This record gives sequence, structure tokens and C-alpha cells, in this order.
Amino acid sequence: MEKEKKIILFDGVCNLCNGAIQFVIKRDKKDTFRYAALQSEIGEQLVTERAIDTAKVDSIILIEPGVAYFTKSDAALQISKSFGGSWKLLSIFTWIPKSFRDVVYDLIARNRYKLFGRKDACMIPTPELQAKFLDS
Repeated sequence: MEKEKKIILFDGVCNLCNGAIQFVIKRDKKDTFRYAALQSEIGEQLVTERAIDTAKVDSIILIEPGVAYFTKSDAALQISKSFGGSWKLLSIFTWIPKSFRDVVYDLIARNRYKLFGRKDACMIPTPELQAKFLDS
């Protein structure tokens, strides 16, 4: 594992999550991130090492080098901030209390399969993207 890379753990069978990962990959011009499905061996290992309860957080987790990690709306805002440019303006949402942001986040996360569907298996990255995925 590359020590200086940030890791995004995501629900590998969720269409919304897979779409979000594709969105991040297109905007990750500095090659900042690596990716792993929560359902993968490495995903399970990373959440276990950090004692993250996937019953409470099962859609997106951002792990920064070292021990720091972000979940839910904090993860999404940290990821968008890394894109630079006008994406940094989204940091204005950090002024909204995390508890409120996460209520909205949880509502979407709880209904993501109904709204966006799910796959039978985790996505398989294309050959040119495989190096960005930790479990490939």
C-alpha cells in the first residue's frame, strides 16, 4: 500500500457509490486517492484496524495517511476539497453542524439502493484503473 495516498472505502455494490468513485477518479488530477470496496478483504481489514462500525457507516470512509479518517459528510467534503479550484467552495458546508449534515447524508445512504439500485458484485476496474484499487 502506498503510504502517502488517501484511501476511499466505498460500498462496492451500490450504484451511487460506484458513480461517486468514477466522479472522483475523473477529478483526481494529482493522483491523491486509492480505492477499495468495503466488502473486499483490504476494506474489511482497514475498518477493523480503525475500529469503524460498518453498521453505522456503510457507504463512504476516507482514510488519510496515518491514523486520521473521515466518515459520511465529512468524508465527502474532504474529498471534494482535494479537487482544488471552485470545488473548495463546498467547504462552506462545514459551517453547518455535522449532526445536521449527517442526517441528510444518512437519509440518502439509507435509501441508496432503492433510488439508484445495486449490483450483484463489486465493480471490476478497467485495466488502466486497476493500479488505483487496493484489492485488484
